[in-house]
Amino acid sequence: MFTSYLKRGVKAGVIAGLIFGLFMALVANPLVLFADELGQVDHHAVDGHHKEGTDSAHHDSAVSMTVTNGVSIISGVLWGLLLGGVIFGIAFYFLEPAIPGTGGMKSYLLAVAGFVTVSGAPWLVLPPQPPGVEQALPTETRLILYGGMMVAGALVCLLAGFVFGRLRDANGRIIAAIIAVLPFGLLVILAVLSPVNSVESSLPPELTAGLTGMIVFGQALLWLLLAGAHARLHRRQTDRQASEIMTSHTDATATAD
Repeated sequence: MFTSYLKRGVKAGVIAGLIFGLFMALVANPLVLFADELGQVDHHAVDGHHKEGTDSAHHDSAVSMTVTNGVSIISGVLWGLLLGGVIFGIAFYFLEPAIPGTGGMKSYLLAVAGFVTVSGAPWLVLPPQPPGVEQALPTETRLILYGGMMVAGALVCLLAGFVFGRLRDANGRIIAAIIAVLPFGLLVILAVLSPVNSVESSLPPELTAGLTGMIVFGQALLWLLLAGAHARLHRRQTDRQASEIMTSHTDATATAD
């Protein structure tokens, strides 16, 4: 039983990670390269000798981008594999009875909890930043804050699920769902009480906002893909098991006759 859960989570992770890696290679990397070139643009005139050096630099940049894209795809698959195996394999095995909903809804609710834990809660304190941004807080402090908000995000998600389960039967799903959202306010309180991490960037504000939005979209896309692939795989396995049971029942009836 546990093995089947783990295999399903790993398969969902590979599918979602591959698509996420392609998104990074085809969309994110070119935008980051553009931002990097914009920050290092050279306004000096170039003569023929400099032009030759520029052509060589463009060739090296093309080779470097190819390598970067390859690394992004592999990293995307590995990241999806990790999330799929740990969250949609191991965690789903133990938490499935406590997750509200039925069928594929459980996969999507788990994806929401995963996004809040891994990204959403930490981003309340340390919003995603594009490359090259100078941050006021030291790296050690940021790591502690990020890890602490991850733990807080996971605990709040568990608390919300517990509250919903306790109130669902007595108060109905709608009232229980509304009250279950309230614990997420604790994350906002923690964010307000946390140190402020001021940042400085040489990029235009519009480009910075675009890069930040791309990071958020990419992570949300990854969790959505994970949930969708996991729900589909779960439905296929359920249908196959139901078909096997039906076939077995039919064979047993035919044998009895």
